[in-house]
Amino acid sequence: MSLPKLHQEYEDDNELEEIPLDELPDTVTIVPSYADACEGSWDRASSQLTHDDESKVSVASKGSLTSKGPALDSRQPFTTHHSTHSPITVSRSATTTTTTSSSSSSPTFRNSSTSSSSYKTKISSPDRSTIKHYRSRRSFAGHEDISKEPAKEEEKFIIDETERKRVLRKADWHLLPFVSLLYLFSFLDRANIGNARIAGMEHDVELHGLRYNVVAAIFFIPYALCEVPSNICLKLMRPSRWIPSIMVAWGIVMTLMCLCHSYEGLIAGRFFLGLTEGGLFPGITFYLSLWYRRRDVAQRIAIFYSAATIAGAFGGILAFGISEMEGAGDLHGWQWIFCLEGLATVVVGFLSYFLMNDYPDSATFLTANEKEIMVQSLKQDSHGLAKEFRMTYVWQAVRDYKTYVQAGIQLGVVVPIYAISLFMPTIVREMGFRNADAQLLTIPPFVAGCITTVIAGHLSDKYNKRGPFIIICATVSLIGYIVLYTQTRTAPLYVGAVLAAMGVYPCAPVDIAWAGSTAGGDVRRGVTLGIVIGIANLGGLCSSFVYITPPRFHLGHGIMMGWLGLSILLSCFAMWDYNRLNKKKKEICTREGIDPSKNEEFRQMGNDSPLYRYTL
Repeated sequence: MSLPKLHQEYEDDNELEEIPLDELPDTVTIVPSYADACEGSWDRASSQLTHDDESKVSVASKGSLTSKGPALDSRQPFTTHHSTHSPITVSRSATTTTTTSSSSSSPTFRNSSTSSSSYKTKISSPDRSTIKHYRSRRSFAGHEDISKEPAKEEEKFIIDETERKRVLRKADWHLLPFVSLLYLFSFLDRANIGNARIAGMEHDVELHGLRYNVVAAIFFIPYALCEVPSNICLKLMRPSRWIPSIMVAWGIVMTLMCLCHSYEGLIAGRFFLGLTEGGLFPGITFYLSLWYRRRDVAQRIAIFYSAATIAGAFGGILAFGISEMEGAGDLHGWQWIFCLEGLATVVVGFLSYFLMNDYPDSATFLTANEKEIMVQSLKQDSHGLAKEFRMTYVWQAVRDYKTYVQAGIQLGVVVPIYAISLFMPTIVREMGFRNADAQLLTIPPFVAGCITTVIAGHLSDKYNKRGPFIIICATVSLIGYIVLYTQTRTAPLYVGAVLAAMGVYPCAPVDIAWAGSTAGGDVRRGVTLGIVIGIANLGGLCSSFVYITPPRFHLGHGIMMGWLGLSILLSCFAMWDYNRLNKKKKEICTREGIDPSKNEEFRQMGNDSPLYRYTL
């Protein structure tokens, strides 16, 4: 006789587990919040489940379970839906052919054939603890015959959503201000070359012609090349050691740049600054993906990325104040900008060795119960995805065309972002403002960018969508550049600059979250993010050389419009492609009856697994 199969459907990722009833363990617990239905079929009128061999299973139901779907034969599933939030326990007795429930309201499944095994379902009262433990001698997902292997004990967890959100907020308060501070210093130190330029560096170091552009551009070559190796090192080492070390290293380089008195010295300083700083942004992005579920990470990346806009605004104020130290200690004002900002970075870097937590399961600010909530949330989000390091996963990321689609989207928005950070003071100055006023007038565009970045990240996570927000924000920025290109009066030009900044800044963190969600497994995700961010940061080379036609900068504004258009088109393609792949995966799972319990089989596949679903 072929008995029906039980299915378990997970709420978060719609993955399916199944096991034939004749292979059930002695005791199995099905948790309703993860298993909406146990599947089979019965005749509603007779309350009988009839198989091809004419054996029957009686079903006595008093409302606790409800059926759905037509009557099916023995090779098809039968469906019951549990109407409460209590666990359903399915037990097997090897000595009797008939079992009854412990309560009058509990339904009974009785196998009336000659089989020696019978089954019952019993509704038990729910445990009110945050995480409920259900043990069985064998995993519900197992397909092996329990008579052939020793019993294994496994736990299932139910996580209260309210409690999970509370723990998430606690993690936010401990992690996000800290990583935002790190990135603020990172962006401040790489972009202060623009503030130093109008604070007198251009004259003192004789940065005539394209010399300033070369100094700005040289940073991005080592910056881009070291990002993938850095993320691999982060995976192999502890984040609390690798990220602070990166920060201390670039802080030292930044401080020593105050000793530069020549064009060649500035080139060397910027090269080593890019080399030491390159691992921070992909490192923090990867680090956050180890703490948050895929659908929760975009707004967190947006919050820490908004530090870049704060750095742009804060950098203008800071540069304005520090430049007043002109002549102190025989240093120019722009040299003091490098010195003081570099020393502050070193101090924060050393503090990071003691303040940074590695992973949720070792976080000092979480209780044991809170750690378990974080860990189990991540496990449910990454069901069947590999976490150990293998070169196979590296090559999967390198060969995946989707990695380069996401890199193209990121490149299309990063080029304008770097152009704004490097040339906004110059663009504003060419509108007719004095140097000091230009420093201060760079603040509103960056503040506007900060606000829209946080809002877009929040909405992106709320609706679990990435592409639409990139398209909308990039379009706003495109309108800003059109205004900058076509207008001549100061007021419209300044409004265009604000629109350009407030539109483009949200695109980068949303796309980073999108790229991370297309890669299954920690290693593949880390390499994918490294490639995407590395390729995108090569766009800084373009940003450095296109604003060479003052005062209107038509060439630069026109090229920025082209890059934004590319990002919009690739976002549309990615949404279409991921939707196509999701439909294909769903069809495969339905047709083949894919079982997600066979995790090892799917680990090698990463996001190529038919169980993996892409975010649009």
